[in-house]
Amino acid sequence: MKNQEQGNKELVKTGKGYLAALNAEIHELMNEELEGLNVRFDRVKIPAGGGLLFEMPGEDPEQPDSVKEITGVILYHHAVNSYYRERYAGGNCPPDCGSIDGKIGQGSPGGECRICLLNQFGSGENGSKACRNKRRIYLLREGEVFPLLLTLPTGSVKVFTDYIAKRIVGRGRHSYDVVTRITLKKATNSTGIVFSQAVFSVDRELDAPEREGMKMLAGRLKETSRRVAVDFDADEPM
Repeated sequence: MKNQEQGNKELVKTGKGYLAALNAEIHELMNEELEGLNVRFDRVKIPAGGGLLFEMPGEDPEQPDSVKEITGVILYHHAVNSYYRERYAGGNCPPDCGSIDGKIGQGSPGGECRICLLNQFGSGENGSKACRNKRRIYLLREGEVFPLLLTLPTGSVKVFTDYIAKRIVGRGRHSYDVVTRITLKKATNSTGIVFSQAVFSVDRELDAPEREGMKMLAGRLKETSRRVAVDFDADEPM
């Protein structure tokens, strides 16, 4: 046990790459500089209309970067549902009813999402659901401390589900055991509308120290995400 504890301390002290987020000196700096500040995760945006470039936060907040692919460790992911009584017309407005776990809705009508009539196919336009089911992904890029937040629109949720089920869980892994590569492709829904769909693949498996470190971060992030998840993504593609 003593040797394991010493190994963990050494891991935190000298971590590089994906282990940089565990560096003790960095956390000391964060505690000192960020005290009393409300820090939000930077967001990656998926374009509308079949675009193939992600919009990424850059050095200049007014000039986001455009990239074809993203690689990183998925530390955590969770469902997020949102229902708008009126058709969304732009702006950052909260939904009439929203759920940060895909289980319990807050607002009107609120209640258990599983049995809500607005969360059933046929309740929305063209046979869709009136309530939009999305998925939030917290992605840590190599050498960075804060994960990025990527919200998958409805059209990408099934692809992500297949990736997690078949490529991750089906092979006895957690999402934080591997580096995931994410790209975009054009897809068409049942009504002929073209949209941008996320595509996922395993870039590489993490080694043992990396997996240990990412598991630790994933546990911390799961609790933190519950405090920031009240900010719904009204301006992102449905």
